[in-house]
Amino acid sequence: MAQKPSWRARFRYWFDNSFAGGPLVLIGWLALATAGLILLGTALVALFHGIPAGDQAWQVFWNILSQALTPNPVDAANSLPYLLVMLGVTLGSLFMVSILIGTLTGAIERKVEDLRKGRSRVLESGHTLILGWSPQVFTILSELMIANQNRKDARIVILADKDKTEMEDELRARVATLGSTRIICRTGSPIDMTEIEIASPHDARSIIILPPESDDPDSVVIKTVLALTNNPARRLQPYHIVTQIRDPKNLDVVRMIGNRDRVQPVLVGDLIARVTAQTSRQGGLSTVYTELLNFSGDEIYFTHEPTLVGKTYGEALLAYETSAVMGMKKGDKGASLNPPMDTLIEAGDQLFALTEDDDTLLISGLTSISLDESVILSAGKTSPSKPEKCLILGWNRCAAIVLRELNNYVPRGSSAMVVADPNVSAEVADIENVIKQECSRFANQKVSFKRGDTTDRRLLETIRAADYDHVIALSYAGLDIQEADAKTLITLLHLRDIAERDETPFSIVSEMLDLRNRRLAEVAKVNDFIVSDHLISLMMSQLSENPDLYAVFADIFDPEGSEIYMKPVGDYVEIGKPVNFYTMVEAARRRGQTAIGYRLAAEAGEVARSYGVHTNPQKSRLVSFVPEDKLIVLSEN
Repeated sequence: MAQKPSWRARFRYWFDNSFAGGPLVLIGWLALATAGLILLGTALVALFHGIPAGDQAWQVFWNILSQALTPNPVDAANSLPYLLVMLGVTLGSLFMVSILIGTLTGAIERKVEDLRKGRSRVLESGHTLILGWSPQVFTILSELMIANQNRKDARIVILADKDKTEMEDELRARVATLGSTRIICRTGSPIDMTEIEIASPHDARSIIILPPESDDPDSVVIKTVLALTNNPARRLQPYHIVTQIRDPKNLDVVRMIGNRDRVQPVLVGDLIARVTAQTSRQGGLSTVYTELLNFSGDEIYFTHEPTLVGKTYGEALLAYETSAVMGMKKGDKGASLNPPMDTLIEAGDQLFALTEDDDTLLISGLTSISLDESVILSAGKTSPSKPEKCLILGWNRCAAIVLRELNNYVPRGSSAMVVADPNVSAEVADIENVIKQECSRFANQKVSFKRGDTTDRRLLETIRAADYDHVIALSYAGLDIQEADAKTLITLLHLRDIAERDETPFSIVSEMLDLRNRRLAEVAKVNDFIVSDHLISLMMSQLSENPDLYAVFADIFDPEGSEIYMKPVGDYVEIGKPVNFYTMVEAARRRGQTAIGYRLAAEAGEVARSYGVHTNPQKSRLVSFVPEDKLIVLSEN
């Protein structure tokens, strides 16, 4: 039978537990000890008859109390017992004050450390909440600050499983603060209901979920959405959640768990692959997408315009001087890009257009439009398209989707060759099997594969890269971002040198993972860059500010229906004569297309002029075009 603990052991156990209660308990013990010291000192002075002449007991008590709180010199003329007691009180008080100072100092240091760790709750409302951390956060923050420049006291809260000071240091190094927007960082797990509460998600106006850089980011996204939507303390109003999904099979799962809320997942792989495939065949298209998705230029806004009720969509195209109409939303139905020109505008319908700001989406009020009928060309017969040859250098998870998208656009009889090194990483080791499984049933193009180092100049010359119509340089999967971009840069330099030595032009499209490397790659004079994470970040920023844009973007990037095309200006108007954009819009309208801008070939190499891309130009301004210029239209083909 175990021996019962002694009273001394029980007292020590109780005393230890009380001391573990924190600084407030320790301060309480110090107060009790000080009170005991004062009472003991007073009792000893009285016991040994050490009360100074002329004083009473309460005066002795007061003197000892003052000595315990603020030690002062004592008159040596007093009796010896009195002096000894005062000495003891002085030493005891110094000891206790030292403990008190140490306790307070430790408590303050721990509190400061907790604050530095970012564990205090955010007391904000109407803020944008970002859950998670990835390189995309820098683009998203920059865009949100541009969008919030007209808002007072805008707040962006970041909650991530990362040290608060590290996040703040990286943000200071890579993000320039604009306007009055304040960024607040907190440390916590985005998949933990309790820790999410730190960021006040129930008071946020929009929530952006960033997937981690892991093998299965979708699972983290799904858990985060569950932690928000299934939280017992959730708000009654629906959340506005924007996120991204890699595997198409998980789209329905995200929508299902967020059926009470407005959850808008962006399918990353399909979107980037579709943009890459389209851009490889239309130089400058990635710049058009960037212009549509960022906040620094014109943006897409919705409007109800009562004066246009009863008119057609085609008539609405010419009703705005400084805005480019793109489509309309019929009642509660989804947005429709470039609907039929005879679509009637009814009460409750909305137009959406590209414009500088929401207060610039105003009809011109002009009764007569300056159109130059003499330069408008009628739609002629188009010559049959010739088979195309495409070369893909490198491999990642989007490559198979790029090939599938190319098959949807290229004429029958086209071909594509994939050149990659399966030994680069485990993620690309199974290229040949993937190509056989995914590409063997293509109707329009035949896909072949060749092993090789895509940074080897001799290999590029052996496969005669200059003989291809389009070359796509993809970033390798499984490598560090900077290492993957470095391989792509080397490949691009070789390709540009080959292109300059060859008389037959071919387009070069490159995928970049880090936006900063695009500036390094500009020396290669590539036709287009697809900075994948950058485009996704731009779209997520737009959706967080305006959820109605989800239907617009879904239609823009949907292979069915109308898409963005860059067509020769000479197909629409006579070349060499000054023409305004009203006339260009009318020429496109007669073909069932919506014109939203143009690209000037003379400015294609100028970064400051967006590589020659002009979206939503002022319609009355006269421009002289050359045969190499392109008209940017929304069209079904």
